[in-house]
This record gives sequence, structure tokens and C-alpha cells, in this order.
Amino acid sequence: MSGAWPWIAVALLGAYHGVDPSMGWLFAVALGLQERRRGKVFEALLPIAVGHLIAVGLAVALIASAMASGASMLQPIGAVALIAFGMFRLWRPGAHPRWVAMRVNGRDLVAWSFLMASAHGAGLMLFPILMELPSNANSMAAMHHHHMGMGAMPTQGHLGMAQASAVVLVHTGAMLIVMGTVALAVYQWIGLQILRSAWINLDTIWAIALIAAGFLSLII
Repeated sequence: MSGAWPWIAVALLGAYHGVDPSMGWLFAVALGLQERRRGKVFEALLPIAVGHLIAVGLAVALIASAMASGASMLQPIGAVALIAFGMFRLWRPGAHPRWVAMRVNGRDLVAWSFLMASAHGAGLMLFPILMELPSNANSMAAMHHHHMGMGAMPTQGHLGMAQASAVVLVHTGAMLIVMGTVALAVYQWIGLQILRSAWINLDTIWAIALIAAGFLSLII
């Protein structure tokens, strides 16, 4: 993976989370319908996005820290963790946080979104992309060898803070844009009736995607 493709993959994963009702737009629409106010839908989206950002940011920070330490077993361990978590999601598809009632404030929504993203392994799914994202050290080494007339010989690099922050922001930004679009469309035009006639089991798709990403991490 090189060039723009890692960033496109990060954004697409964020868009997927934006489409997934369990990640927040369904909650936001329900709150809007409860108060009969479209503005409430948008008020709920920002804290939901913040909770997701915190969950993904913590996961990315842990992965970046492990990469910086030069852990040789990071890739197989991360791959096994993805596969195991995907298998768990298939076995327990309904294992979602349910403690937040409909009378909530912004802090409740942040906490709920953080727990939901963590339960889905949202940050963990970025592991294969982070492993393939060209690090600052590798980019500098490649440029050095190129100017010296030598072949590009990648060195052991690490994910910089700027790159890690960019990954989290691109992922969460894509999620927020898609989530807001879906929430507005459902609230304003489609209505919740569509969930009764056109429901797709996104939990199962996500679990399979986690397992596939784990196997992909083992072979790349």
C-alpha cells in the first residue's frame, strides 16, 4: 500500500462506521424524533463523534507506541487479536453497551460512543493500515538512498504523532460526514420504517471484516 491508498482505506472504514446504525446515527435520530426537533439530531452527532475519536485515538496511540518500541512480534500479535475479536463478534453479535437511557446529555453520548466503538474494535481495525503506512523514518531513508544512487532500503521506522493524529482525524471526519448525511436523510425523508423492511446485519459484516483483516495482516 502506498500513496493515497492507506488514507482512502482509513476514510472508507470511517464511512462504514458512519453507515452502521449501532455506531450512532440511529441514536441521534431517535433523540431528534423524541424532541420533534431536527436540531437535536445534529446536537447528538458531535459528542458521538468525539467518543468514537477517543476510542480510535487510544487504539492508534497504543499501536504507534508498540511500533516505536520496535516490537518484532507486533504484526502477528495484532493479526491474531483481530481474528480473535472478529470470532468473538460472530459469537456474541449483541454484545453492545446498553446502559445509556434516552434522557442523555453530551457526556453520556461521549461515554456511550466510546464504549460502542471499543466494543466493535473500531480502532483495532486500523492495525493493518497503520502497519503499511509509510513511516517518517522509512520515507527519509528512501529519499536518502535514492539521492545516493542506491536502492530504497527501508529502515525500522515508527508512526509519528502527526501521522497518527491524521489517521484518527480522517477516520472520524469521514464517519461524521456519512453519519450526519444518513441521520438527516432518515429523519427528514426516509423515516425509521426502512429499518423494518431493509435491514442489513452490519454486525456480521463487521465481524467477518475483522477476521479478514487479521488474515491479511499475516500475509502482507
